[in-house]
Amino acid sequence: MKKAKDVVETSEKESPKASKPARRDMLSTGSTLLNLACSGNPFGGFVKGKYYYLVGDSTSGKTFLSMTCFAEAMIHRHFKNYRLVYDNVEDGMLMDVEKLFGKAVGKRIEAPSKDKAGNPVFSYTIEEFYYHLDDLIKEGKPFIYVLDSMDGLSSTAELEKFDAHKKAYRSKEKSPGSYGDGKAKKNSEGIRKVLNDLRNSGSILIIISQTRDSLGTGFSPKTHSGGHALEFYATLQLWTSIAEQIKKTVRNKARNIGVKVKIKTKKNRITGKTGEVQIAIYPSYGIDDIGTCVDYLVSEKWWKCPTKQTIEAGEFDITASREALIQKIEKEGWEDELRSIVGKCWKEIEAASNPNRKNKYA
Repeated sequence: MKKAKDVVETSEKESPKASKPARRDMLSTGSTLLNLACSGNPFGGFVKGKYYYLVGDSTSGKTFLSMTCFAEAMIHRHFKNYRLVYDNVEDGMLMDVEKLFGKAVGKRIEAPSKDKAGNPVFSYTIEEFYYHLDDLIKEGKPFIYVLDSMDGLSSTAELEKFDAHKKAYRSKEKSPGSYGDGKAKKNSEGIRKVLNDLRNSGSILIIISQTRDSLGTGFSPKTHSGGHALEFYATLQLWTSIAEQIKKTVRNKARNIGVKVKIKTKKNRITGKTGEVQIAIYPSYGIDDIGTCVDYLVSEKWWKCPTKQTIEAGEFDITASREALIQKIEKEGWEDELRSIVGKCWKEIEAASNPNRKNKYA
């Protein structure tokens, strides 16, 4: 039987003809399935030097995903010296960062700027966001910057129009016209400018947006604010939504203890492939990567279930209940082996799904 360690080594070998990002240049999203959906590599999803756009419904794990990237950076030797910048525009992230993501992350996360008294300064307008980015780039140290969120930003144009409307209302004058936040134009200018700087410094930018119901006649029922440039210039465009609640019976009552989040890759410049995965997130724990991987291997019939209560994990020579198997993997430190097994399963499914045709330009 092939040992799990051998599976890891095999999965990391690449064809000399392949033009793929090196593992050292890839940051894990904290989810093996999401990594595979993003890059085809179970160990990394985000390539350094790029901009990523994360759009999602309320409470669908967007902040959890971005904070998990910080935690993954701290355990990746090629990212652990990066600055971790969290632009808390919405002032809505109140989770216990040290408990969920580690003390090192809690100590390293910084605001984009500080005032004279040393207090954190977050972006208030779209202009300030790009000024903060420019300051960081000029300081010369690579960073991971999370903007949470684009929706919370105002703009100079919006503030000026508010003042004009207020003045007109108070003086009984005619309104100066409709509102317009000007963010689409600023994003078109700003994102284009920052891409080259991200590439040169190896930095990563993650912009979060909330979904909005589309009022147009298009095919998509959801949209977002900030303009089309946010989508156009993104290396990856990820959309999140809640697939279902995770429940546990406690004292004879079903309790909501987490959510299964559906994540769609609607644009992908790394592999060109789009798709959808589901991952489990618990507010008290974070992303359950091991549990999600086990469920995936069972659902794809890679691992058999001799009974309804047991799973036969052939690579580990174990037959056990789901929870016992998860605890064994954690105890033995088999996480990398598990990721490699999931990667192998993913690759086989992709290969079987591809058209059996000769390459026209090989």
